[in-house]
Amino acid sequence: MKLLLTLFFEFFKTGLFSSGGGMATLPFRYDMGERHPDWFTPAQLADMIAVSESTPGPIGVNMATYVGFRTAGVLGGLFATIGLITPSVIVVLLIARALKEFRSNPYVDAAFYGLRPCSIGLIAAAGLLVVRIALFHWDALGGGAGWWKYFFNWKALILAAVLLVFTRGVKATKKLHPIVFILASAAAGVVFSF
Repeated sequence: MKLLLTLFFEFFKTGLFSSGGGMATLPFRYDMGERHPDWFTPAQLADMIAVSESTPGPIGVNMATYVGFRTAGVLGGLFATIGLITPSVIVVLLIARALKEFRSNPYVDAAFYGLRPCSIGLIAAAGLLVVRIALFHWDALGGGAGWWKYFFNWKALILAAVLLVFTRGVKATKKLHPIVFILASAAAGVVFSF
């Protein structure tokens, strides 16, 4: 029962303090993984991001359910998911009526405007974290002569460059749906053993 309550409160804190959607929760998840290394590693976090981004549903909820299930089975998945969504439910219930009245209030408007940079910062931090985990092997840093051969995840760098070219540089593929690139990346990961 202690593990279930720990899952609930860890994800409750994540849901309470993150603003800006599932990607904005990633810095909190990274911290959670450092404090509870038996729950998931940074590499497993990167895998969860990839799977959660390519499956239906909100990324934050998908990841909470997965971590909870992996840690404590079905009940763990349920407690982690409920923990993550409870703060949002409470906040929505508390301010739903008041928001209609106060939405024209300049202080409320300024508060919402102030949350935008917070969300951008959290999402940018999450993006940098994903880049750090996916493209580099930090444990190889300073490992003697030729460390740079092992520091870069060359397969991932090449795939990222190819995707950048096809999503931004090739006119014929620019307008393809993102799912095409997600599926192509998944196939490349299987074929080239990422």
